[in-house]
Amino acid sequence: MIEVNWFHGRTVGVFGLARSGLSAIRTLRAGGTEVFAWDDKDRARIAAAELGARVENWTAWPWSDIAALVLSPGVPLSHPQPHPVVVRARAAGAEVIGDVELFARTVQGPDGGAARVPIVAITGTNGKSTTTALIAHVLKACGYDAQEGGNIGRPALDLAPPKSSTIYVLETSSYQIDLSPGLAPDIAVLTNLSPDHLDRHGSMQGYAAVKQKLLEQASADGWVAVGVDDPDSAAIYTRMSAARGRHAVAVAIGKVLGNGIFVIDGKLYDAWGHSAELVGDIKSAAHLPGTHNWQNAALCYAAVRPLVADAHLIMPAIARFPGLAHRIENVGQIGKVRFINDSKATNADAAARALACYPEIFWIAGGIAKEGGIGSLSSFFPRIHKAYLIGQAAAEFESTLSGQVPFLRAGDLESAVRAAYADATNSTAAEPVVLLSPACASFDQFDDFEHRGNVFRDLVRTMAASESSSSTLDRRA
Repeated sequence: MIEVNWFHGRTVGVFGLARSGLSAIRTLRAGGTEVFAWDDKDRARIAAAELGARVENWTAWPWSDIAALVLSPGVPLSHPQPHPVVVRARAAGAEVIGDVELFARTVQGPDGGAARVPIVAITGTNGKSTTTALIAHVLKACGYDAQEGGNIGRPALDLAPPKSSTIYVLETSSYQIDLSPGLAPDIAVLTNLSPDHLDRHGSMQGYAAVKQKLLEQASADGWVAVGVDDPDSAAIYTRMSAARGRHAVAVAIGKVLGNGIFVIDGKLYDAWGHSAELVGDIKSAAHLPGTHNWQNAALCYAAVRPLVADAHLIMPAIARFPGLAHRIENVGQIGKVRFINDSKATNADAAARALACYPEIFWIAGGIAKEGGIGSLSSFFPRIHKAYLIGQAAAEFESTLSGQVPFLRAGDLESAVRAAYADATNSTAAEPVVLLSPACASFDQFDDFEHRGNVFRDLVRTMAASESSSSTLDRRA
């Protein structure tokens, strides 16, 4: 845990008590801060009280004494309109920040002094979780104490205090960037951009501007790496290159760059400041399937190259990456049927990356649909033997698939998994894959995408155990 002393002897409000909110309470209390807290959920309020917070409805907080409001990233800051607690905080003159801002102020210090610990911050629409985990993995393999967290895994404030070999690797969502004006990463990475969270940012332009903000906040002598395969990201790279010169690097898949990092047919090339040199073959990395993972690997290389003394260590470490939970994760096989957990795919672009990996798919999709639905996935429909629709998006997805892909409105995940397994087992497909890649947010039926993926994994294990038991009984009979 990183102890926050920034508000020692003062009062702070924490609104929204999921993992990051509870983490903020814990560290603020350790640093001598009085904390008022509120959440609509009973269990969250109980947890906050156990950590020493004064749990009261935010309308009853002593606003004249509150120095800052630590806001959950899930609470609207500006669009479609600010949450009333934000309006109240601003009226009281309290700054509105997030847990990552508390982290940045503590680790980097008020003046970003020379002794501060390096921070690598990764953002983007898709691929940021895998890229974050991959960067941390490579840094650990190269001898660093890589502490990985933020929007992935542990909240930033729950990471270990810094030591001489520490490098913090943070996945940062657009919501977190909005609440972290003091975060000045030494390496800032933008994976890609496609329409997402537009209800929270007003427009694609607003969404892209927040992502660019992280790159703009990079330290004066820091580096930025940008995936340039989509037009919005390419435009951001052009601006960053003009501002930072050689400290901005472009990363591309399927095209040669005169200056940058690029991948051709799985082979990674380094042309950053010199003529192109072959780094290695990403296809040797068993747990990085698909061209989208080529981008993740190339961005990882670009991010760690300024930090690692011997660049030749990077590609072997990439090849040993064990994979990421909930992202094209192989969770088991029963008979000829393989089960892939891609619960992290919360929009169509993310789901496309998994659909591109397998030719014979029994697809579980649905939840809370993002803008644009799944119409953009039509080129993958010939790969899908049947779709199993769950959650609020079922009716919308049914309309899109009608006449193109057979489907079943399963309703819930358990029904979908069992139906998909039965159909895949009885199909003529040689290598059928039951793929959970929802293309939707999870909050209609689950706490988050991790909860959804864990339920899927548990269902597969239960079915595998049942099948094993049945086979044993059949042999005994």
